[in-house]
Amino acid sequence: MKISTKGRYALRMLLDLAMNGNGNYVSLKEIAERQKISKKYLEQIVPLLSKSGLLKTNRGYQGGYMLSKNPEQYTVGEILRLTEGSLAPVSCLDTEVNECQRADGCITLSVWQGLYEVIKNYLDNITLQDIIDKSPYTRGDDYYI
Repeated sequence: MKISTKGRYALRMLLDLAMNGNGNYVSLKEIAERQKISKKYLEQIVPLLSKSGLLKTNRGYQGGYMLSKNPEQYTVGEILRLTEGSLAPVSCLDTEVNECQRADGCITLSVWQGLYEVIKNYLDNITLQDIIDKSPYTRGDDYYI
């Protein structure tokens, strides 16, 4: 499994908002500058995050974006599922019911199921707040991701 730029940038954007928002709306320009990400690229990610309820948006003067929940309520698994789709390591595990014709006799299925469980358990148990708390780059009021 390889996480795309969209997934990585969405996570960085949400972390930036968690660390720099302080209850205020933050402009995409500010986030883009701090994260060294194209503002145009962030504009493509924002609708996905706001439609899912992860972001609040405000237009106009002093508009921008803020988290809709506290950082400890966002998991990396939730963010990556939203941006990447399934986190399954093989396509036969993408759906709740395995529709693969070979599933009943697949000798390797248990390997992929085990890997998928490890991935889900790991990513669903890391919050934005956990990342911030463990970051060696957060010191005082200076935040870097």
